[in-house]
Amino acid sequence: MSDTHQQRPQQPSMLAFATALPNLCSLAGLSSAMLGIYAAIGGHFPAALIGILWAVVFDWTDGMIARAIQGRSEHDRAFGAQLDSLIDIVSFGVFPAVFLLSYGGYNPWFLPGAFLSIAAAAIRLSYFNIFGLVDSHTYRGLALDNNVLILAFVFLFEGFFHPSIFSFVLYALLLVLLVLNTSSLRTPKLAGNWFYGLLAYAAVLTGIYGWMQWAVIS
Repeated sequence: MSDTHQQRPQQPSMLAFATALPNLCSLAGLSSAMLGIYAAIGGHFPAALIGILWAVVFDWTDGMIARAIQGRSEHDRAFGAQLDSLIDIVSFGVFPAVFLLSYGGYNPWFLPGAFLSIAAAAIRLSYFNIFGLVDSHTYRGLALDNNVLILAFVFLFEGFFHPSIFSFVLYALLLVLLVLNTSSLRTPKLAGNWFYGLLAYAAVLTGIYGWMQWAVIS
């Protein structure tokens, strides 16, 4: 056995990374997204949107926590970035795909849109993992979390349309957002006090969609 192999530093365990506070917050966001997907599969769309709204909140919060912790190692930062990116695929790629399919009654015509949702998320996140921000305050393309924030707002008007028409409204909206996600359009990175706006937005829509879901099941 070579000296090089003997001197290789011991790797930390996976759970040592997973139990770090920022990563626990990321996993809480994954849990919210999973609940949203579960609700969407069952056709409980208001509940699904509540789940994904709080997935966005947790997605913003994990970064704030990570930046507030002093002395994080390069491995800590790298693991957190990878975990966050993989969770974003679920929250902002898989969730919209499942939501669209479920609202469209699992019609095969909605499969291309569902695929493009996941593919665009994978392409965008892979690109971001290589190149990062344009500068400290600017993204290239529309950030993926905006997709579900916009979806949650547009769905407020669902009652004004016949479901068959609104399903195509959602389809068209998703396709437009995917183009923006993968475009060279420069968009601002929202941070700082914008977090309180996000919290207020999530809280208000949670109240509205909670009431709508309760009205359906009661």
